[in-house]
Amino acid sequence: MSAVATMPVDAPREVAGPRADAPPVIRVDGVSRWFGSVVAVSDVSFDIGPGITGLLGPNGAGKTTLLRMMTGLAATSSGTVTMFGQPVRDNPPLYRRVGVMSEHETVYGFMQGREFVRMMGRLRHVEDLEAAVDRAIALVDMADAQHRAMDTYSRGMRQRMRLAGTLVHDPDVLILDEPLNGADPRQRLHFKRLLQQLAADGRTIVLSSHILEEVEELADTVLLIVNGKLAASGGFRAIRAALDQRPYHVRVTCDAPRALAAAAVGLPSVDAVNLDPDGSVVILSRNVSDVQLALPRLARGAGIRLQRVEPLDDSLESVFGYLVEG
Repeated sequence: MSAVATMPVDAPREVAGPRADAPPVIRVDGVSRWFGSVVAVSDVSFDIGPGITGLLGPNGAGKTTLLRMMTGLAATSSGTVTMFGQPVRDNPPLYRRVGVMSEHETVYGFMQGREFVRMMGRLRHVEDLEAAVDRAIALVDMADAQHRAMDTYSRGMRQRMRLAGTLVHDPDVLILDEPLNGADPRQRLHFKRLLQQLAADGRTIVLSSHILEEVEELADTVLLIVNGKLAASGGFRAIRAALDQRPYHVRVTCDAPRALAAAAVGLPSVDAVNLDPDGSVVILSRNVSDVQLALPRLARGAGIRLQRVEPLDDSLESVFGYLVEG
Protein backbone atom coordinates (compact mmCIF):
# COMPACT_ATOMS: atom_id res chain seq x y z
CA MET A 1 0.00 0.00 0.00
CA SER A 2 1.45 3.35 -0.94
CA ALA A 3 1.30 6.45 1.19
CA VAL A 4 -1.40 8.90 0.23
CA ALA A 5 0.23 11.91 1.85
CA THR A 6 3.03 13.81 0.17
CA MET A 7 4.80 17.12 0.55
CA PRO A 8 5.56 18.84 -2.78
CA VAL A 9 9.31 19.08 -3.18
CA ASP A 10 9.00 22.37 -5.06
CA ALA A 11 7.58 23.99 -1.90
CA PRO A 12 10.19 23.37 0.82
CA ARG A 13 9.15 24.13 4.32
CA GLU A 14 11.83 25.09 6.80
CA VAL A 15 10.71 24.21 10.29
CA ALA A 16 13.83 25.05 12.26
CA GLY A 17 16.75 27.39 11.82
CA PRO A 18 20.25 27.82 13.18
CA ARG A 19 20.89 28.51 16.82
CA ALA A 20 19.95 32.06 17.64
CA ASP A 21 22.92 32.68 19.94
CA ALA A 22 25.64 32.27 17.30
CA PRO A 23 26.17 33.00 13.60
CA PRO A 24 26.04 29.95 11.34
CA VAL A 25 29.27 28.09 10.69
CA ILE A 26 28.14 27.17 7.16
CA ARG A 27 25.71 29.23 5.10
CA VAL A 28 24.31 27.94 1.81
CA ASP A 29 22.47 30.79 0.09
CA GLY A 30 20.42 30.25 -3.07
CA VAL A 31 22.82 27.61 -4.40
CA SER A 32 22.22 25.86 -7.72
CA ARG A 33 24.43 23.61 -9.80
CA TRP A 34 23.72 22.36 -13.26
CA PHE A 35 25.62 20.20 -15.72
CA GLY A 36 24.50 21.16 -19.20
CA SER A 37 20.73 20.74 -19.16
CA VAL A 38 20.76 18.62 -16.00
CA VAL A 39 19.99 20.47 -12.76
CA ALA A 40 21.68 18.65 -9.86
CA VAL A 41 20.93 21.23 -7.14
CA SER A 42 18.25 23.90 -7.43
CA ASP A 43 18.08 27.08 -5.32
CA VAL A 44 18.98 25.51 -1.97
CA SER A 45 19.43 27.65 1.15
CA PHE A 46 20.14 26.67 4.75
CA ASP A 47 22.41 27.47 7.70
CA ILE A 48 24.40 24.96 9.74
CA GLY A 49 25.75 25.55 13.23
CA PRO A 50 27.77 23.46 15.72
CA GLY A 51 26.54 19.94 16.35
CA ILE A 52 25.60 17.13 13.98
CA THR A 53 23.53 17.81 10.88
CA GLY A 54 22.26 14.88 8.83
CA LEU A 55 21.91 15.22 5.06
CA LEU A 56 19.39 12.74 3.67
CA GLY A 57 17.99 12.00 0.25
CA PRO A 58 17.57 9.20 -2.28
CA ASN A 59 20.34 8.31 -4.71
CA GLY A 60 20.68 11.04 -7.31
CA ALA A 61 19.04 13.66 -5.08
CA GLY A 62 22.08 15.96 -5.28
CA LYS A 63 23.60 15.30 -1.85
CA THR A 64 27.16 14.67 -3.03
CA THR A 65 27.07 17.62 -5.40
CA LEU A 66 25.88 19.80 -2.53
CA LEU A 67 28.64 18.52 -0.24
CA ARG A 68 31.27 19.20 -2.89
CA MET A 69 30.10 22.81 -3.15
CA MET A 70 30.09 23.13 0.64
CA THR A 71 33.73 22.03 0.77
CA GLY A 72 34.89 24.19 -2.14
CA LEU A 73 35.68 21.16 -4.31
CA ALA A 74 33.06 22.27 -6.85
CA ALA A 75 31.91 25.73 -7.90
CA THR A 76 28.29 26.78 -7.70
CA SER A 77 26.44 27.68 -10.88
CA SER A 78 24.62 30.34 -8.86
CA GLY A 79 24.40 31.31 -5.21
CA THR A 80 27.09 31.35 -2.53
CA VAL A 81 28.53 29.05 0.14
CA THR A 82 30.42 30.53 3.08
CA MET A 83 32.09 28.98 6.10
CA PHE A 84 32.96 31.10 9.13
CA GLY A 85 31.83 34.03 7.00
CA GLN A 86 34.37 33.30 4.24
CA PRO A 87 33.80 31.95 0.73
CA VAL A 88 34.74 28.28 0.56
CA ARG A 89 35.91 28.23 -3.04
CA ASP A 90 39.66 28.80 -3.65
CA ASN A 91 40.36 29.48 0.02
CA PRO A 92 43.31 27.26 1.13
CA PRO A 93 43.66 28.80 4.63
CA LEU A 94 40.04 27.86 5.32
CA TYR A 95 40.60 24.27 4.22
CA ARG A 96 42.94 23.75 7.17
CA ARG A 97 39.88 24.04 9.41
CA VAL A 98 37.86 21.46 7.47
CA GLY A 99 38.02 17.67 7.38
CA VAL A 100 36.40 15.99 4.37
CA MET A 101 35.70 12.29 3.94
CA SER A 102 34.28 11.47 0.51
CA GLU A 103 31.95 8.58 -0.19
CA HIS A 104 34.32 6.66 -2.43
CA GLU A 105 37.43 5.04 -1.01
CA THR A 106 40.64 6.83 -1.90
CA VAL A 107 43.47 4.87 -0.30
CA TYR A 108 46.67 3.20 -1.45
CA GLY A 109 46.35 -0.45 -0.52
CA PHE A 110 50.09 -0.96 -0.16
CA MET A 111 50.32 1.78 2.47
CA GLN A 112 50.24 0.98 6.14
CA GLY A 113 47.37 2.65 7.95
CA ARG A 114 49.74 4.85 9.93
CA GLU A 115 51.55 5.90 6.76
CA PHE A 116 48.23 6.96 5.25
CA VAL A 117 47.27 9.09 8.25
CA ARG A 118 50.79 10.58 8.37
CA MET A 119 50.54 11.50 4.68
CA MET A 120 47.22 13.24 5.30
CA GLY A 121 48.81 15.17 8.17
CA ARG A 122 51.69 16.29 6.01
CA LEU A 123 49.30 17.55 3.37
CA ARG A 124 47.70 19.68 6.08
CA HIS A 125 51.07 20.93 7.41
CA VAL A 126 50.34 19.51 10.85
CA GLU A 127 52.85 20.43 13.56
CA ASP A 128 54.04 17.69 15.94
CA LEU A 129 52.96 15.23 13.28
CA GLU A 130 53.61 11.92 15.05
CA ALA A 131 51.64 12.99 18.12
CA ALA A 132 48.75 14.07 15.88
CA VAL A 133 48.84 10.73 14.06
CA ASP A 134 48.79 8.86 17.39
CA ARG A 135 45.81 10.88 18.56
CA ALA A 136 43.80 10.43 15.34
CA ILE A 137 44.39 6.67 15.19
CA ALA A 138 43.47 6.27 18.84
CA LEU A 139 40.23 8.19 18.25
CA VAL A 140 39.10 5.64 15.66
CA ASP A 141 40.34 2.67 17.74
CA MET A 142 42.77 1.40 15.09
CA ALA A 143 46.07 1.40 17.01
CA ASP A 144 46.36 -2.41 16.86
CA ALA A 145 46.11 -2.43 13.04
CA GLN A 146 48.02 0.78 12.23
CA HIS A 147 51.13 -1.00 10.90
CA ARG A 148 49.22 -3.31 8.54
CA ALA A 149 48.85 -2.61 4.83
CA MET A 150 45.46 -1.11 4.09
CA ASP A 151 44.62 -3.74 1.48
CA THR A 152 44.49 -6.25 4.36
CA TYR A 153 41.74 -4.23 6.09
CA SER A 154 38.04 -4.92 5.89
CA ARG A 155 36.01 -2.14 4.31
CA GLY A 156 34.87 -0.97 7.71
CA MET A 157 38.49 -0.79 8.93
CA ARG A 158 39.47 1.23 5.87
CA GLN A 159 36.62 3.63 6.60
CA ARG A 160 37.87 4.09 10.14
CA MET A 161 41.43 4.74 9.02
CA ARG A 162 40.16 7.18 6.41
CA LEU A 163 38.32 8.94 9.22
CA ALA A 164 41.60 9.13 11.16
CA GLY A 165 43.14 10.83 8.14
CA THR A 166 40.22 13.27 8.15
CA LEU A 167 40.76 14.05 11.85
CA VAL A 168 44.55 14.25 11.97
CA HIS A 169 44.68 18.05 11.67
CA ASP A 170 41.98 18.49 14.35
CA PRO A 171 39.45 20.28 12.09
CA ASP A 172 36.64 22.53 13.34
CA VAL A 173 34.28 21.26 10.62
CA LEU A 174 33.78 17.66 9.48
CA ILE A 175 31.94 16.85 6.24
CA LEU A 176 31.41 13.12 5.88
CA ASP A 177 29.77 11.53 2.84
CA GLU A 178 28.37 8.04 3.61
CA PRO A 179 31.07 7.34 6.23
CA LEU A 180 29.40 4.23 7.65
CA ASN A 181 29.56 2.15 4.46
CA GLY A 182 30.99 -1.26 5.26
CA ALA A 183 31.12 -0.79 9.03
CA ASP A 184 29.99 -3.65 11.26
CA PRO A 185 27.65 -3.06 14.24
CA ARG A 186 30.50 -2.61 16.73
CA GLN A 187 32.25 -0.13 14.44
CA ARG A 188 29.00 1.77 13.93
CA LEU A 189 28.51 2.08 17.68
CA HIS A 190 32.06 3.36 18.12
CA PHE A 191 31.58 5.80 15.25
CA LYS A 192 28.39 7.19 16.80
CA ARG A 193 30.09 7.72 20.15
CA LEU A 194 33.05 9.41 18.48
CA LEU A 195 30.85 11.81 16.51
CA GLN A 196 28.85 12.66 19.61
CA GLN A 197 32.10 13.35 21.48
CA LEU A 198 33.39 15.58 18.67
CA ALA A 199 30.09 17.47 18.51
CA ALA A 200 30.12 17.95 22.29
CA ASP A 201 33.56 19.54 21.89
CA GLY A 202 31.94 22.23 19.71
CA ARG A 203 32.67 20.95 16.22
CA THR A 204 30.32 21.26 13.27
CA ILE A 205 29.61 17.91 11.61
CA VAL A 206 27.67 17.30 8.40
CA LEU A 207 26.85 13.64 7.88
CA SER A 208 25.39 12.22 4.68
CA SER A 209 23.91 8.76 4.94
CA HIS A 210 21.20 6.52 3.53
CA ILE A 211 20.93 4.73 6.89
CA LEU A 212 18.02 6.70 8.20
CA GLU A 213 17.79 5.21 11.67
CA GLU A 214 21.40 6.11 12.43
CA VAL A 215 20.97 9.69 11.29
CA GLU A 216 17.83 9.91 13.39
CA GLU A 217 19.84 8.82 16.45
CA LEU A 218 22.80 11.11 15.74
CA ALA A 219 21.64 14.30 14.10
CA ASP A 220 20.51 17.44 15.89
CA THR A 221 19.18 18.76 12.57
CA VAL A 222 18.07 16.94 9.43
CA LEU A 223 18.18 18.32 5.88
CA LEU A 224 16.07 16.40 3.35
CA ILE A 225 17.16 16.81 -0.27
CA VAL A 226 14.80 15.60 -2.98
CA ASN A 227 15.38 16.12 -6.70
CA GLY A 228 18.05 18.71 -5.97
CA LYS A 229 15.78 20.78 -3.72
CA LEU A 230 15.48 21.22 0.03
CA ALA A 231 12.25 19.41 0.90
CA ALA A 232 12.38 20.07 4.65
CA SER A 233 14.80 20.91 7.43
CA GLY A 234 14.87 20.84 11.21
CA GLY A 235 14.79 18.28 13.99
CA PHE A 236 13.07 14.98 13.32
CA ARG A 237 10.13 15.86 15.56
CA ALA A 238 9.81 19.29 13.96
CA ILE A 239 9.69 17.75 10.50
CA ARG A 240 7.06 15.35 11.72
CA ALA A 241 5.05 18.21 13.18
CA ALA A 242 5.23 20.00 9.83
CA LEU A 243 3.30 17.08 8.36
CA ASP A 244 0.54 17.08 10.94
CA GLN A 245 -1.98 18.07 8.31
CA ARG A 246 -1.22 14.80 6.51
CA PRO A 247 -2.87 11.50 7.48
CA TYR A 248 -0.96 9.10 9.69
CA HIS A 249 -1.02 5.35 9.16
CA VAL A 250 -2.00 3.03 12.00
CA ARG A 251 -1.84 -0.74 11.55
CA VAL A 252 -4.28 -2.82 13.59
CA THR A 253 -4.05 -6.59 14.00
CA CYS A 254 -7.15 -8.36 15.33
CA ASP A 255 -9.17 -11.57 15.04
CA ALA A 256 -11.88 -10.05 12.80
CA PRO A 257 -10.23 -7.54 10.43
CA ARG A 258 -13.19 -7.11 8.07
CA ALA A 259 -15.59 -6.41 10.91
CA LEU A 260 -13.15 -3.95 12.47
CA ALA A 261 -12.58 -2.17 9.15
CA ALA A 262 -16.33 -1.79 8.62
CA ALA A 263 -16.80 -0.38 12.12
CA ALA A 264 -13.73 1.90 12.01
CA VAL A 265 -14.97 3.69 8.89
CA GLY A 266 -17.62 5.36 11.03
CA LEU A 267 -15.17 6.94 13.46
CA PRO A 268 -15.01 10.75 12.99
CA SER A 269 -11.19 10.76 13.31
CA VAL A 270 -10.71 8.17 10.52
CA ASP A 271 -10.08 9.34 6.94
CA ALA A 272 -9.79 5.93 5.26
CA VAL A 273 -9.46 2.23 6.03
CA ASN A 274 -7.62 -0.42 4.01
CA LEU A 275 -7.24 -4.16 4.39
CA ASP A 276 -3.69 -5.31 3.80
CA PRO A 277 -3.00 -8.71 2.17
CA ASP A 278 -1.46 -9.89 5.45
CA GLY A 279 -4.84 -9.49 7.14
CA SER A 280 -4.10 -6.35 9.09
CA VAL A 281 -6.23 -3.20 8.97
CA VAL A 282 -4.48 0.06 8.06
CA ILE A 283 -6.27 3.20 9.18
CA LEU A 284 -5.47 6.69 7.92
CA SER A 285 -6.15 9.44 10.43
CA ARG A 286 -5.17 13.00 11.21
CA ASN A 287 -5.71 12.34 14.91
CA VAL A 288 -3.95 9.15 15.95
CA SER A 289 -4.57 9.76 19.66
CA ASP A 290 -8.32 9.74 19.11
CA VAL A 291 -8.07 6.56 17.06
CA GLN A 292 -6.02 4.80 19.72
CA LEU A 293 -8.58 5.75 22.37
CA ALA A 294 -11.62 4.87 20.27
CA LEU A 295 -10.46 1.51 18.90
CA PRO A 296 -10.57 -0.46 22.20
CA ARG A 297 -14.11 0.76 22.91
CA LEU A 298 -15.16 -0.02 19.35
CA ALA A 299 -13.63 -3.51 19.47
CA ARG A 300 -15.15 -4.30 22.87
CA GLY A 301 -18.59 -3.30 21.67
CA ALA A 302 -18.28 -5.46 18.54
CA GLY A 303 -16.74 -8.45 20.33
CA ILE A 304 -13.47 -8.08 18.41
CA ARG A 305 -10.17 -9.02 20.04
CA LEU A 306 -7.41 -6.49 19.34
CA GLN A 307 -3.93 -7.96 19.13
CA ARG A 308 -1.81 -4.94 18.18
CA VAL A 309 -2.24 -1.24 17.39
CA GLU A 310 0.90 0.15 15.76
CA PRO A 311 1.46 3.71 14.44
CA LEU A 312 3.57 3.44 11.28
CA ASP A 313 4.73 7.05 10.94
CA ASP A 314 7.03 7.53 13.95
CA SER A 315 10.36 6.91 12.22
CA LEU A 316 12.44 9.20 10.07
CA GLU A 317 12.14 6.67 7.24
CA SER A 318 8.37 7.04 7.10
CA VAL A 319 8.63 10.84 7.14
CA PHE A 320 11.19 10.61 4.36
CA GLY A 321 8.81 8.40 2.40
CA TYR A 322 6.10 11.05 2.58
CA LEU A 323 8.49 13.62 1.17
CA VAL A 324 9.85 11.63 -1.76
CA GLU A 325 6.75 9.86 -3.02
CA GLY A 326 4.69 11.39 -5.78
